[in-house]
Amino acid sequence: MAKLEVKGSQFLLDGETIRILSGAIHYFRVVPEYWEDRLLKLKACGFNTVETYIPWNLHEPMEGVFNFDGLADVERFIALAGELGLHVIVRPSPYICAEWEFGGLPAWLLSDPDIRLRCLDERYLRKVDAYYDVLIPKLAPLLNTNGGPIIAMQIENEYGSYGNDQDYLLYLKNGLQARGIDVLLFTSDGPTDQMLQGGTLPGVLATVNFGSRPEEEFKKFREYRPEEPLFCMEYWNGWFDHWLKPHHTRDGEDVADVLDRMLAAGASVNFYMFHGGTNFGFYNGANYQDKYEPTVTSYDYDAPLSECGDITAKYKAVREVMRKHGAEVPEELPEPSRKKNYGTVAMKEAASLFANLDTLSVSVRRRCPEPMEKLGQNYGFIVYRTRISGPRKAQELRLQDVHDRAQVFLDGRWIGTVERWAPKPLVVDIPEQGATLEILVENMGRINYGPRLKDAKGITEGVRLDNQFLFDWEIYPLPLADLSALSYAPFQTQSKTAENPMFFRGELLVDDIADTFIRLDGWTKGVVWINGFNIGRYWEQGPQKTLYVPGPLLRQGANEIVVLELHGTDKPDIELIDLPDLG
Repeated sequence: MAKLEVKGSQFLLDGETIRILSGAIHYFRVVPEYWEDRLLKLKACGFNTVETYIPWNLHEPMEGVFNFDGLADVERFIALAGELGLHVIVRPSPYICAEWEFGGLPAWLLSDPDIRLRCLDERYLRKVDAYYDVLIPKLAPLLNTNGGPIIAMQIENEYGSYGNDQDYLLYLKNGLQARGIDVLLFTSDGPTDQMLQGGTLPGVLATVNFGSRPEEEFKKFREYRPEEPLFCMEYWNGWFDHWLKPHHTRDGEDVADVLDRMLAAGASVNFYMFHGGTNFGFYNGANYQDKYEPTVTSYDYDAPLSECGDITAKYKAVREVMRKHGAEVPEELPEPSRKKNYGTVAMKEAASLFANLDTLSVSVRRRCPEPMEKLGQNYGFIVYRTRISGPRKAQELRLQDVHDRAQVFLDGRWIGTVERWAPKPLVVDIPEQGATLEILVENMGRINYGPRLKDAKGITEGVRLDNQFLFDWEIYPLPLADLSALSYAPFQTQSKTAENPMFFRGELLVDDIADTFIRLDGWTKGVVWINGFNIGRYWEQGPQKTLYVPGPLLRQGANEIVVLELHGTDKPDIELIDLPDLG
């Protein structure tokens, strides 16, 4: 069968010269019902290839338990791309970054405190091998050499940004080939000396990632690979957002100009992203440079195709450059998806989180306040409870290295919030009879890039009053994967200052299904579920002001909406509107 090969500075497919014009679409950030729409819009923009990562944590959520259904049906996504006439580039490396929780690594790896990530560590590689023994046989029949659409596969992701363990890279390469992967293998790294020295392998195609200055970046690449094809594997044409920071945008004409210069140089390109999609559930990642910065729910990325699949001015500008350089571009633009303003939904029922702890969780007792991973929990929230003796006056309560955001309650009364990026002690008075301390900690996303990947969640070291550590804890893991057993009652107006975490429930009646956007003005921070599907997080701090609800998540008739509000609201109404607001 046809195989993608390198000959000098060109790619050959079945003996014919080919320029790879690729765009990234992550199947796991798009509901399956919209995969075809997004792929067709990629093709209509002049692209001949789609690229996707494969997140390990989605496919092996618990060790030895595998998921390849629904949003995780990677085989169907790849096969569909082939049916639509697109080639596929797959990046299945154990680590993907992607602003995805833990860079795609499964949280259960951290239950072993001695494991070393992304290197030739036997404990780590045993887990990788067990995963690849399941994953890779699913991909092998889809290889171009077996009549499928996959033309190339990545060994590891931007490894030179993390390490220089060449033996590790070689181990992964040999492991792919031993499992039947015989298509073109490659690496991708930033175009710097350090990254290209640490992340590439002799005899393996190297590619580079950047967002601008293509002449300069390719010149550095040529110092290391004077003959190979030029391939920008990640053309960063937009960017992602963090909570508490402004929304990122980039001018479409600037994006088109850089693309024009790359194509004029004879390069192949992969747009990162062509269509970003959404960090549904608790799968957003986080970064840590000067401080911890969690990524928002939307992964719109200011990409040519918006989060909800709409064509943008950037799409049109890119499309004209593609046409200029000989890509097949149809005359007509694809239709946008339908949007609908469903109006206001009153959240008429409520359930206290603390009153439902025994419904949502099975508690455990520990001497110390253990992090989530030691209790077999991956995502969500966790509650720590202990009894403090009294009397004590004006003592400083310190949460030592909390990950990531903690609401603190004394005898059921909120006394403050401690955030990882701005830690501070809380001054407390304990009465003579003592008091019950409860701490609700939110995992806001594990770090996905850089040297701080080992990012345990919850209270990672301890809790102390002044210098005295507190021991003997009752702990409630709250992954919140199933809310069906919650006990609701009619909502009674509360003061927002009560700071009492509450679940609210309302009903949306639908007779005409379309995409919509949830706006939560007057709410503070929390999570939204539609018909049991976790849409993601909201926060009044922004930048993101609406949550995207794809139409296929709705159904004719009654739709259940559940909101976990962490700080209370004066008016528990939400709006479902027909326009996004990303800040």
